[in-house]
Amino acid sequence: MCGICGEVRFDEQPVKQEIIQAMLSKLERRGPDAEGQWIKPQVGFGHRRLSVIDLSEDSNQPMVDEELQLTLVFNGAIYNYPELRAQFIKEGYKFKSQGDTEVILKAYHKWGEQCPEYLHGMFAFAIWDWKKQSLFLARDRMGIKPLYYSLKNKQIRFASNIQALLASNKVDGFIDTGINPVGLHNQFTLHAVIPAPNTILNGIQKLEPGTTLTLSKDNEPKLKRYWQLDATRPEKQMSEQEWTEAIHDSLRTAVRKRLDVADVPVGVLLSGGLDSSLLVGLLAEAGVKDILTFSIGFEDQPEEKGSEFEFSDQVVERYQTQHQKIQIPNAEVLKRLPEAVQAMSEPMVGQDAVAFYLLSEQVSKHVKVVQSGQGADEVFAGYFWFPRIEQDNLTQGVERFAKYYFDRDHSEFLETVSKDYRGEDYTSKIIQDLLNRPKADTFIDRVLHMDVNTLIVDDPVKRVDNMTMAFGLEARVPFLDQYLVELAAKMPPEMKLQSGGKHVLKKISRGIVPDPVIDRPKGYFPMPALKYVRGDFLEFMEGILNSSACINRGVYNRTYVEKLLLKPDEYFTRLQGSKLWHLALLEFWLQTHVD
Repeated sequence: MCGICGEVRFDEQPVKQEIIQAMLSKLERRGPDAEGQWIKPQVGFGHRRLSVIDLSEDSNQPMVDEELQLTLVFNGAIYNYPELRAQFIKEGYKFKSQGDTEVILKAYHKWGEQCPEYLHGMFAFAIWDWKKQSLFLARDRMGIKPLYYSLKNKQIRFASNIQALLASNKVDGFIDTGINPVGLHNQFTLHAVIPAPNTILNGIQKLEPGTTLTLSKDNEPKLKRYWQLDATRPEKQMSEQEWTEAIHDSLRTAVRKRLDVADVPVGVLLSGGLDSSLLVGLLAEAGVKDILTFSIGFEDQPEEKGSEFEFSDQVVERYQTQHQKIQIPNAEVLKRLPEAVQAMSEPMVGQDAVAFYLLSEQVSKHVKVVQSGQGADEVFAGYFWFPRIEQDNLTQGVERFAKYYFDRDHSEFLETVSKDYRGEDYTSKIIQDLLNRPKADTFIDRVLHMDVNTLIVDDPVKRVDNMTMAFGLEARVPFLDQYLVELAAKMPPEMKLQSGGKHVLKKISRGIVPDPVIDRPKGYFPMPALKYVRGDFLEFMEGILNSSACINRGVYNRTYVEKLLLKPDEYFTRLQGSKLWHLALLEFWLQTHVD
């Protein structure tokens, strides 16, 4: 797990070393163990390394293969690299390292642009092909690893986070940092999810999951989707028991792979919910002793508890894990909130972002790798809005989804922003296109299909990657294993929606996870102070939204801002987020990163 960056110029101008160095300065926390650069007249690569697989210097990057005439920078983990490496050795390829990085180079040499199809894992990488004088970028199927880029004329710059690209912009002003109207509409409508290729900024894009981008001097940029989720039913019908056994086996394998493919200890982020508790149980089932677990809690508010320790403690007691329990007072949350925003590559309104940030800081003192339960709710329909969408037979198309998910309807978006930012209903168009993608049978299949392909990528998955990597901590997500997701997508929705959601996971969990954890209502990583905004938190947000920077930026309709500031506890989204926090977070992110 690492941070990557680079620049390629096809305009006969040389790459500047200071550009690469500027980007590397913003990737150091993603990769605290080593730094490397490879700079030629028209191409420059930079890399910050977090050593997890093959801890020797042989796996440092950028990795150069003189014989194959290829150079690579890579962020992620390839779980099937031992099998691929053995295959390549039989075929006569020579290796100088023991890790997964070099396997990608051989895979590209053997399969060319099809190579990502053979890689099982989470990854974002760039390869410079000396012979073809071309750049090849690839991102994993689930978008677990980020990849941002700025492309203009005959020049491209890429990095693992937006912060790196913005740092390079201070050198030459290459990137347009104006606000993207499509991204702005998504930000306030889709719970801060801005589907690729857009971001909140005009001049920065992100590579879609399951997609590659190839660039060369004489050809147009070539985007290619190498993977698409298939949510159509299998030809052979399966019973509920058969589905349960198949999912159980696939999940066992996913958990085991993410444990075995590491040369350092692996812990678990234990929230007290079903998903992370099941991971602990499966690790114990696999014979792992002294499992390292970590939980975090915050101060209660009258409306909501600030921790789920009562549930995580039961899992700890059952499996006698080596447990760290972290309690954070509200004063500490507010004090550290600016740091969490500094770590965000895009503006993220999820209340648990700061929770993951503070948790990751403590966890990174003990381990370099953790398993996390992200993805289970999206893959197995665990959220409260899925059954509501399924049961609504009166509404169709994008309206049926929007009714239960959108933070604001288009009319309220127009009320939120100033005249200069009022445009068309971009978000509904994007969602309609996503819902119309092939290979899904029913409407709820299409919703789940879209969630896995798009919404999860730019909400919980991105949040966890950003906050863990801020402390050089690698988060692995077994519920987003390619094979598990492909299997679950074909399962009849009722086997997910029963039992209040995640029916099949609850069946698997019986006897592995304590019953109170299984039977409890669905919980959400509690961060009450950012939901019920009052006291110091209200003053903090008021200061941001009434600042000269915010007023001069002119994005918001001041009447709408004043309405929210007057009664912050009365304005919540359909997903129970604070609308005031949404406004304050975006403005604070822009002040932190762009201004």
